[in-house]
Amino acid sequence: MMPLTDAVKHLLIINVLMFLGTTLLMGDDRYILALFYPESEFYRPWQVLTHMFMHANISHLMFNMLSLFFIGPLMEHQLGTKRFLSYFMICGFGGAILHTIVKWYLIHYAGAYQEMNIPALGASGAINGLFIGLAYLFPNLEMYLMFIPVPVKAKYLALITVGADLFFGLSNYQTGIAHFAHLGGALFGLIFLIRWTKGK
Repeated sequence: MMPLTDAVKHLLIINVLMFLGTTLLMGDDRYILALFYPESEFYRPWQVLTHMFMHANISHLMFNMLSLFFIGPLMEHQLGTKRFLSYFMICGFGGAILHTIVKWYLIHYAGAYQEMNIPALGASGAINGLFIGLAYLFPNLEMYLMFIPVPVKAKYLALITVGADLFFGLSNYQTGIAHFAHLGGALFGLIFLIRWTKGK
């Protein structure tokens, strides 16, 4: 495992402080920092940024931060700190964009008006960008995962995560997870990396 890098360290600190601070000081009012659909009465422009540093509960936070802790340093070392931060933010914004597009379809064409006031929050779009980035840059890197006794190559891990999000996102399962935000992060991350590697 690589040593903790500067950008990853600061992202970890920001996410943990945001979770503790908003949970302890704001209660349910903290959701004003989550991402609502733009036509919702609860939407605020800053949510496009702040939702990436918010998490629903401790398990949500822990999963994303552990992923960032283990994968982030490899990506930052490969991309450099400035480009890594750009990549992380682009993946997060990409997740928000695709999530909002799907919401628009569900509300205006599928009649799912209840989607209007359901918030999205978390770094998962950016984290899924890290998974796809790891698979793109280090496809044969073997990783050990909890509850799986054999190593899994990064390219297969990415296929599993993207496939699961696509399946659940297109199905009628109510998982409480913004699967298209995950897919948006992965998609924008892949586009970023293809353009970056071609420009080298």
